[in-house]
Amino acid sequence: MEGKEETLALVYLDYAATTPLDPEVQQAMREVEGIFGNPSSIHRFGQEARRVLEGARERIASLLGVRPREVVFTGSGSEADALALLGVALAKGKGHVVSTEVEHSAVLGALRLLERLGFAVTRLRPDRLGLVYPEQVEEALRPDTILVSVMAANNELGTLYPIREMAEIAHGALFHTDAVQAVGQVPFRVDEVGADLVSLSAHKFYGPKGIGALLVRHGVDLFPLVPGKQEGGRRGGTQSPVLAHGMAVALEKALRLLPEESSRLLASRKRLEAGLLSVEGVELNGHPERRLPKLVNVTVKGADGEALLLAMDLMGVAVSSGSACSAGSLEPSHVLLAIGRSPREARASLRFSLGRYTTEAEVDRAVEVFREAVARARA
Repeated sequence: MEGKEETLALVYLDYAATTPLDPEVQQAMREVEGIFGNPSSIHRFGQEARRVLEGARERIASLLGVRPREVVFTGSGSEADALALLGVALAKGKGHVVSTEVEHSAVLGALRLLERLGFAVTRLRPDRLGLVYPEQVEEALRPDTILVSVMAANNELGTLYPIREMAEIAHGALFHTDAVQAVGQVPFRVDEVGADLVSLSAHKFYGPKGIGALLVRHGVDLFPLVPGKQEGGRRGGTQSPVLAHGMAVALEKALRLLPEESSRLLASRKRLEAGLLSVEGVELNGHPERRLPKLVNVTVKGADGEALLLAMDLMGVAVSSGSACSAGSLEPSHVLLAIGRSPREARASLRFSLGRYTTEAEVDRAVEVFREAVARARA
């Protein structure tokens, strides 16, 4: 029995929560890890660090269709979201903000804070497939609307939103999109989307944790949440050239492999989805087609989601019950509640997300373990 446990092959299917650091990215970071100077210092150590930092900024800008000075490095995607919403609102001083009920917790938290500060907030409700439509944005706009914030891809359902059309409709208001789950996963360029502010995070595309970015269109007034002279005065704090370099290398590789990976992930997703839905009482959450190629979210009738998750983990398969940023919460997923699931159904749901290193054998193993875990839970 001991030998069996030692040789248990572990299957990681939680790529939406985080991705492993790509070995090529890790090696690239090692090559510059000796550069320890402060990029704001004028001596040669600082200048060397600044060259690495600005080189990374230029590469990211070129890959995503913005100018280098429009790239603001942050500590995470969540910080980028908060800076976008709170930074714009505090710069404006008052007004109305439009968003949705299915945003990431970082956006929802910023919206609650804005309401406490006296800003009016409208949250758009999705349909049962998790979609929000441009017409809803248009109907919600008011003369005093200062910002519209709609995510590019939902982190729990994988649903893709028509943000280009929404950005066009926003008219005089600024448009922000949380593209943390989209960048590196689906084709995305800011100059094609037309957004004024875009959030992204390196660890979602096989880069290092601890660094994200907010892309800010030139001319957008942003109140800094962390005062300081760095990042053009928009985000204080000493930057990490090593992390920025890793982020740039990871993004380049993710975009280079995108066509090949998208095709492979879509095939694997269909294989996984077919296996999961073949189990009686299992239903798909989210849009059947308009979805990230890597993600499947299901509700298991008559079973407890946490018990399923733990059972699968004990059998060597790692999945999640929703957003990693909501882990540990006893509350059912706000996303699943918004699309019409009951609290009981929302708690009986699992999110499977595939990635660069997922194999067909792992997909088949996950389905096998899922079947066994469901049978045990219902028994």
